[in-house]
This record gives sequence, C-alpha cells and structure tokens, in this order.
Amino acid sequence: MTDLFGRPPATTDSYDASSIEVLEGLEPVRRRPGMYVGGTDARALHHLAAEVLDNSMDEAVAGHASRIEMVLDAGNRLTISDNGRGIPVDPHPKYPGKSALEVILSTLHSGGKFEGKAYATSGGLHGVGVSVVNALSEDTVVEVARNRTLYRQRFAKGQTLGPIEEVGAAPNRRGTTVAFTPDPEIFGELRFEPARLHRLARSKAYLFAGVEIRWRCDPSLIEAGDATPAEAVFQFPGGLSDHLREQVGGRECATADFFAGRQSFPDDQGRVEWAVAWPLFSDGGHSYYCNTIPTPDGGTHETGLRAALTKGLRGFGELIGQGRRVKELAAEDVVVSSELMLSVFIRDPQFQSQTKDRLTSPEAARLVEGAIRDQFDHFLSDNMDRGRALLAFVLDRMDDRLRRKAEREVKRKTATSARKLRLPGKLTDCASEGPQGTELFIVEGDSAGGSAKQARDRKTQAVLPIRGKILNVASAATAKIGANNEIADLIQALGCGTRDRFRSDDLRYERIVIMTDADVDGAHIATLLMTFFFQEMPDLVRQGHLYLAQPPLYRLVAGAKSAYARDDAHRAELERTEFKGKKVEVARFKGLGEMNPGQLRETTMDPKSRSMLRITLPQEYEERAGVRDLVDRLMGKSPEHRFRFIQDNAARIEEDAIDA
Repeated sequence: MTDLFGRPPATTDSYDASSIEVLEGLEPVRRRPGMYVGGTDARALHHLAAEVLDNSMDEAVAGHASRIEMVLDAGNRLTISDNGRGIPVDPHPKYPGKSALEVILSTLHSGGKFEGKAYATSGGLHGVGVSVVNALSEDTVVEVARNRTLYRQRFAKGQTLGPIEEVGAAPNRRGTTVAFTPDPEIFGELRFEPARLHRLARSKAYLFAGVEIRWRCDPSLIEAGDATPAEAVFQFPGGLSDHLREQVGGRECATADFFAGRQSFPDDQGRVEWAVAWPLFSDGGHSYYCNTIPTPDGGTHETGLRAALTKGLRGFGELIGQGRRVKELAAEDVVVSSELMLSVFIRDPQFQSQTKDRLTSPEAARLVEGAIRDQFDHFLSDNMDRGRALLAFVLDRMDDRLRRKAEREVKRKTATSARKLRLPGKLTDCASEGPQGTELFIVEGDSAGGSAKQARDRKTQAVLPIRGKILNVASAATAKIGANNEIADLIQALGCGTRDRFRSDDLRYERIVIMTDADVDGAHIATLLMTFFFQEMPDLVRQGHLYLAQPPLYRLVAGAKSAYARDDAHRAELERTEFKGKKVEVARFKGLGEMNPGQLRETTMDPKSRSMLRITLPQEYEERAGVRDLVDRLMGKSPEHRFRFIQDNAARIEEDAIDA
C-alpha cells in the first residue's frame, strides 16, 4: 500500500521524541527567511538595510540622534551609523555573561521597544529587526560609542564570535554603527543597488524634518548611466511638503497651494503629518508611513485620511449650495486623482505582517481623521476660490466615475441586443465591411456634407456631418458631454467606446479625418474636435488613426492654368512661382459647401491628389504632460489662461501675418 504520492507508509516507530527538532538562537531565521523578511529576493535583501536604518531613525524621532550615515562599500558591505544614545553594553540581568548588545543582536524578540519606556513611538516592535539582519549576514560588526568609550562586537551568520571588546576612549563620539555583509548562502549573487538605497535614505530624511542623513557609495558600484550620486546629504525642513513638491514638479494643480500640515494626537498618543496635491495630470502617487516605516498597502491611517478629505469636501459643497451634487461624492473621487504623502507616529502599531506593508491598528483611522478633518475644513473655507476650484475638480472626477458606472450598467442591460449595430441617422456609411482602408470624414455642416457625399469613394469613404461648433469637452461636465447629440453621434459612428472603455478592435474605420473650412471658424471647430479625441479617445490618437484634412482656401486661374492655395501664404507663393507675370483670377471659397463635388474630391478627398496631416501624441511622459498642460490651459475652464496666452503671443502672430 502506498500514500497519495506513491510512497510506502511510514511506520509508527519512525515518529518519536527524536523526530522533534529544536531550532535554537537565530537558526529559525536562516531556515525560514521568508517568515522574517518576505523571501530571499532583492526586496528582502534591501529590507535588511531598512531594518537597520529604522533603528537609527527611531533614535532620531525620540530626540536622541540628529545625524545618520549610510555607506555602501565594495564587497556588498553596508554600514549604517547614528549619533544617538548607543545600544546598551552593560551586562544583561536575565542573561549572565552577556551584554545587552549581544542579547539584542543574537536573540529574537529582544529590544527596548516593548514597554515604551525607551521609545514613545518606534518602527521596530517585535524585537526581531537587527537580530534578523545578523542572522542573514555572513559578517556583522557592531560598534557602540557610549559613556565616552568605544565598544565593538563581531558576529557571523547569527553566531557570536567573541565577547564585547572595549576598544578605547571615544570622548567626541556617541551612537551605534552596524556594518554587515548579506550572506550569499541566503541571497545568492544579489547585491545592494545604490539607487535603491539612495532613495531609501532620501525618503527617511523627508519623514523626519529634523534629521540629517548622509549617503556615500563606492563610485565603482554605480553603473554607467545611473544618475545616483556617490555622496549626498539629505535634510528637509519642510518634511513631506518638500517631498511632494519635488514629486509634483512643474505640473499645474487644481489648487496652487498644497494641503499640508502636522498635528499631534490628543493625550500624547502620537502625531500625524500629511501633504496632498491634486495635479491636473496625475500619476496617482500615494505614499503611506507609520513610525517612518513604509506601508505601501496603506491601512487604517489611509482610511482616516480618505474619510477626512471626503467629509470635508461634502461639507464645503453643502456650505456653498451644492449639497445635492456632493451627496454622491465618494472617497475614490477625492483620493484617486491626488498625489499624497501621509506619515503617522503612534504607540504600539499593529501591522499585517513582519514586513509591515499594511497598518491594521484600529485607533489610527479615528486619530488621523480627527486630526486632519478640522484643518481641511479651514483649508477649504479660508480661501473660497481655492475651495471652489478643488471641489469643481473633484466633482469632475465624480462625474467620470458615474459615467463609467452607467456605461457598465447599460452594457449589462443591452448585452443581447448589442449585436445589432445602430448607427446615427446623419452618417452616410461606406460599403466596405471591415475597417481596413476605410475613412470617416467628419465635415462641418449639412451643405459641406452634401458635397462630400457626392465626392467620396462609396466603397471606402464614409461621411458624418456635424452642426457647427461642437461642445468643448475640456470645460464641460461629464453629464453634459454624455447628453450632447453631436458627440453621441460621433461616438456611435466610431463604435469603439471612450476613455477606459476604448477598444481599438471595435473601431469601424482605419482613418478618422477632420474636414472643416479653411478659415478661422473651421480651425476652431477642428480644435474642438481634436480636444474631444485627446480627452475621450487618446488611444485612437496615439495609434495614428486621426488626420486633419487640408482643403484649399483659394482657387487661382490664369488662362487654361489653375491651382489651389491652402492659405494666404500659399497663395502668395503660387503667384510668385506658378503664375509669375500673369494676370491671376482669384476665387475664395467661403466654405467646403461652395466647392462642387469634383473640386472637393480633387483637392481634399482623393488619396492620389490630396494632402492631410496626421495628429499624434508624444511617447515621452514629459512631452505628454506638456500636451496635457497646453490643452488644459487653452481649452479648460479657466479663461484667464487663454487670455494670457493671447496676450503673450499676439505680437508674434501679427508679425507672422505681416511677413506672409
């Protein structure tokens, strides 16, 4: 007989007291490192650095250290030191013959952070941090400068190599230095990454405004193309506000002022610091910390912040008479489009695991919400224009969410009938069944639409007339966009959905051609259409489906010779070159509708003789952000930006006109 795996059953005699294995000291850590640092990958390796750095940060937060140094040397050797009190070196009363330093480095669940006597708030809570680092390092050396004397003790793979040594006098030195090399038996060929350690040191300096962190790295460890400096000093008086301002950079925000501040909790329960911005073009960067420990999965402190911001905006909406609208405001409308940093310091925090990715302390939500809510109310009401601007921005996000929700509901309700294709009545479709080689011409007005329908190639070219200037989607609420007939017809004709519902496989035409009159009004309509595609269907633009037709403004005739000119400059060029010395009759087209079908086909629609401009979006993030900023300024809700643009560029436009 065998078990499920084909093995013979074990005899009862094989399981006795000798089968019970007892792991002593730090051996459990070496056997199961994943239980303590989350694994043996690069993230776990750098977790060792964070554990040691957190101990030094705890000294700084407690007010005993003002300077921390992190040094990465060749051989994967990392040294972290501080000018704090120094780990105690006197004999431990519970372990005769051992110093407190040795107990802390070689015994799990040992440390000075359990009862809160040595540290009011701290990142290390379970007493396993530095002992785990010791267990997973092939060589660890700890130096302590305390009572004007320098002490040293050495360890290897969690084992103590000898008693603590009294090195000598150190009258001008204080604090703890931990130097260690991760064990290749545990981490293999993995090495500390200078860029990652540099970011870690920098972020810690932001989290506690009073501390100075010095970074140094052997230059030979920095790879070519890596911008990480070999030396740096971090100290940020503004704390999280400085960090967030650097993160947001030059991007325009819904409010020029960040919502930032610090607040102590009642009854000396800790404190909170925060910084929040609402960029118009956001990456959604959120950073949460508890006792300087990153909590990337958020937790109860995040819950408190979300509640404070959401309730504050609802209250402000009711104050200014928008109570009915803000009832549907949700936390995701407020937070998802923001970039924020939140740092709390609390006693005895609870985390989801030893890696502390998520804070679970129930009281954190209440403390954070209570501390932030009152200050957010003042932030909104102290400057009503600022409050109104932020509320309008957040309500736009709410409208987007509700629109997506409505689209999902409609999709569920009409799943069976969706197979039947419904097209707008104004659309004159092409005969081709697939999108390959097809074109949709969006034309201005029914008159131009009539000419275009006669001029088109019926097999591959479709025509959709629109009525004058469509809605400016950059300054309109989502509900208004959804109720606009012209936009609804356009979305229906394309068949591919909008925004996050966009599906390129469902696009019914290979090329979308904006064809408007070659005058100022036509240019305005084309701009409104391009704004629509940029905001509602950016992937369509990015994939190269959008084009701008180039119809002529003039027809020039001299004898039997004729030519078409796109604009005044082109007309002047043709008169100087093609019609030099001849008497030229010039006819100006008031619009596409005045061109007969043959002229429209020849100049604007026939692939053999027409010219078109392809509209694209840049690939680089910085350039995309610049385009977003330009669209928001010139087409958004604030007329001041457009007025300023006109003032700044009016002289140049006049010069161009004179030159032409």
